[in-house]
Amino acid sequence: MSTAYRDIIRDGLWTQNMVFAQMLALCPLLAVTGTATNGLGMGLASTAVLLCANVAVALIRNWVSPSVRIPIFIVIIASLVTLVDMAMNAWLYELYQVLGLFIALIVCNCGILGRAEAFASKRPVAAAAVDGLAMGIGFTLALVALGAVRELLGSGTLFADARLLLGDAFHFMEITLIPEYQGFLLMVLPPGGFLALGFLMALQRVWETRRARQTEASAVSDTGV
Repeated sequence: MSTAYRDIIRDGLWTQNMVFAQMLALCPLLAVTGTATNGLGMGLASTAVLLCANVAVALIRNWVSPSVRIPIFIVIIASLVTLVDMAMNAWLYELYQVLGLFIALIVCNCGILGRAEAFASKRPVAAAAVDGLAMGIGFTLALVALGAVRELLGSGTLFADARLLLGDAFHFMEITLIPEYQGFLLMVLPPGGFLALGFLMALQRVWETRRARQTEASAVSDTGV
């Protein structure tokens, strides 16, 4: 894998993570992450739209007039969201009912339009596909992490009802970590989402600060200064 693709993947997963670095798509992030299962479902749906939108935009970038590029990008994204919405309604109906309107609202996710405009419209198809996949996975990880924290503190479980929402193949993911746990109601309510997000972002900042200090100390040691 070339260095350029490694940079794209690193940016999507961590450096330019849609949630922790860019603070985008907070509405679905806070609304559907009452459980890790819901976060996973929304993340996978958003990843599918991101990947396909990036590829479609990269394919037509040389034929689209700059003056109408934004409306065209929105039409592409809206069409893909409609297909994802219909597919989830057909094959993942329980999850579709839980996520509800937020599936359709993926079209309003400024992160998807932002990647189409800032990256896919200026890069070849392969790079755009890698960027869409990396950004989507990074967004999914953020949703799952937030959902896991809220679910664990709120009910003592992880990936509750994964089998019902995602299919029997996901039954192994259902874990009860704290039996007979009464739960911390605040964490499953919207304020709990803000608290959990702030906590996770603080952890990321601490991690980045420590890495920067270690890198700086290593550089000083190597130069002998």
